[in-house]
Amino acid sequence: MEKQVVVVTGASAGLGRAIAVEFGKHGAQVVLLARGQAGLDAAVREVQAAGGHAIGIPTDVADPDAVEAAATAAEDRFGEIDIWINNAMVSVFSPVNHMKPEEYRRVTEVTYLGVVHGTLAALKRMLPRDRGKIVQVGSALAYRSIPLQSAYCAAKHAIVGFTDSLRCELIHDESCVSLTVVHMPALNTPQFSWVKSRLQHKAQPVPPIYEPEVGAKAVYWAAHHDRRELYVGGSTVEAILGNKVAPGLLDDYLGRTGYQSQQTSQSDDPDRPNNLWHPLDSERDHGMHGSFDNRAHGFSYQLWADLHRATLVLGACGCALGFALFGMRNGKSARRLSHRAVKLAHRVKVAARHSAA
Repeated sequence: MEKQVVVVTGASAGLGRAIAVEFGKHGAQVVLLARGQAGLDAAVREVQAAGGHAIGIPTDVADPDAVEAAATAAEDRFGEIDIWINNAMVSVFSPVNHMKPEEYRRVTEVTYLGVVHGTLAALKRMLPRDRGKIVQVGSALAYRSIPLQSAYCAAKHAIVGFTDSLRCELIHDESCVSLTVVHMPALNTPQFSWVKSRLQHKAQPVPPIYEPEVGAKAVYWAAHHDRRELYVGGSTVEAILGNKVAPGLLDDYLGRTGYQSQQTSQSDDPDRPNNLWHPLDSERDHGMHGSFDNRAHGFSYQLWADLHRATLVLGACGCALGFALFGMRNGKSARRLSHRAVKLAHRVKVAARHSAA
């Protein structure tokens, strides 16, 4: 673990920062890519404090040349890249009829094409070595779109389509490079304070909300296990499976509740600064958490169960075997008791005849 070289995009704050720190706890050498220098510097210090080694490289993942240059710098510093995690994103909270074409383009370039650029840079280095792991940070919204985030939902859908296609090609080529998509629930990250928004009230993650460390542990696990997709949080499972079973009902439900569930009661200024085109307050560190700590869960029972499938299956099999043996034993005991009862009844009957005589 201590020799692993890991690249994390969007690593200056929020989930990306939590992922970088999680790898740092295991002694990895972590390369952090993001736009904001202050956030990168602070995240590097956190990774090092956790026990890892780290460097931060200011990078806009929408620029493929910048991503390629960052990959080269990463290997120049730490050696061959073992794991590449595509996490960077931007979004716009707005009804479709108020969106602008350039906003769709920008969200697509960062949230979707940023994944493509990162994947291409990783493949360029991993395929000749025939090893490596690429983890795409997905979302429940990659399968179940919601109102007011059309650009982001479309980009997350595209990530799944791109990754599935690439996975088939890797199988065809018998490559040992592997892919996993980790689908996230609503997370308590700073993005809701800097995202571009046209909503009347401040944006919020749709409850239930989880701390970014929950998602980071899932990404770390996925980077070291062969799982096609990993769902984080019961709400993610419900959204994805529910959309497969009854998409029309979810359309109606989200049409009635999706606006309110994504806004707090506090008013917001649509003209406030945002991070769509440039990092917001590049000299300020926004940290890992957003402003919803008092409502966020630090643990997911669903994720724990998903990561411990083998243990749960073995436990269930053990319980089933125990019940079966218990039933067999009780069955034998019941048959012995029945046999004894019959013999006793026969003796009583015989005794009664002798008494009558």
